[in-house]
Amino acid sequence: MKIHEYQAKGLFRQYNVPVPNGNVSTNSDEAAKIAEQLGLPVAVKAQVHAGGRGKGGGVRVAKTLKEVVEAADAILGMSLVTKQTGSEGKKVSKVLVEQGVTIKKELYLSIVPDRETATVTIVASQDGGMNIEEVAEKTPERIIKVSVNPLTGIKGYHLNQVAFGLELEPAIRKPFSALLKNLYALFVDYDCSMVEINPLIITGENTVMALDAKMDIDSNALFRHPDVVTMHDPDEDDPKEAEAAKYNLNYINLDGNVGNMVNGAGLAMATMDIIKQAGASPANFLDVGGGANAEMVENGFRIILSDPNVKGILINIFGGILRCDVLASGVVQAAKKIQLSVPVVVRMEGTNVEEGRRILAESGLALINATDLADAAKKVAELVS
Repeated sequence: MKIHEYQAKGLFRQYNVPVPNGNVSTNSDEAAKIAEQLGLPVAVKAQVHAGGRGKGGGVRVAKTLKEVVEAADAILGMSLVTKQTGSEGKKVSKVLVEQGVTIKKELYLSIVPDRETATVTIVASQDGGMNIEEVAEKTPERIIKVSVNPLTGIKGYHLNQVAFGLELEPAIRKPFSALLKNLYALFVDYDCSMVEINPLIITGENTVMALDAKMDIDSNALFRHPDVVTMHDPDEDDPKEAEAAKYNLNYINLDGNVGNMVNGAGLAMATMDIIKQAGASPANFLDVGGGANAEMVENGFRIILSDPNVKGILINIFGGILRCDVLASGVVQAAKKIQLSVPVVVRMEGTNVEEGRRILAESGLALINATDLADAAKKVAELVS
């Protein structure tokens, strides 16, 4: 689960990771009051779950109260488009108004799990700021990686490796090491899948400060963090994914043209792969689970068809707990109810598969039976091409 910058900075403060003073606002008048309390200049920053906000016009520096109002009015309500939002962008409903600071140098710092080595990895660079992706691509040697054994935790030599790798001045190493140690504690305590500061700055007063803050918390650990659960912002959810969650459907929106309905996450991943191999592209991941019923199938159809890019649907079901005849009856019932407007290819195997195929064949609907997964992918790819 992702949280906003201002929420992450609230947690940073609890762990003594220095951040600028600031507050969140939903209108320009309130933004001006916050700026007046903080003192000018201030930064006005869009609060959305995406990076690259500065390049997209979502971060502005204001030196007068008039500029604060102008910046807030310009950012609030805009559809902020960055590399991470896609072409549709994300609507901004909140801004963080934050005190201005003198920047001497910008650094990059993040902590992520490395599943390949089963370690927690600290990633840092002297080249922080908006172009960190270009640094990773063009000069990867300037990216520092330090691996920490999660069983023993972060040690002094890890802190030194990062500090010396960043070529920090002696006066900066101690406050930097304290910040990194506290950030690691936050990462572990909150079951994070990522903590990122870009940029981490050295100020004109030779202090270190997190000018930005991104946190992603493992959703499977949220039961341990009720404070984080309250930070969930439904406005940041994909509307289709939020709708699917209401019906216990595991749905992820993609940008292809073939809608998928599958029971089982592994089978869904394999289905998407074979659709790509057949020359088409999946429009979604949809796992209806082993206990799907007619109502869930109907809701799945409805959510898939709400995507205008969908030109065909592939249903791939292994009948174990969910018998094939029950699934077939649910598909027929749902198809009649929502009046399908695109072709549907159905591949079923498992319990009562012959009965399921008979139900589909005698339904009088344009439901196309497939003999196996390869045949199903080929048929649906031909239909959407």
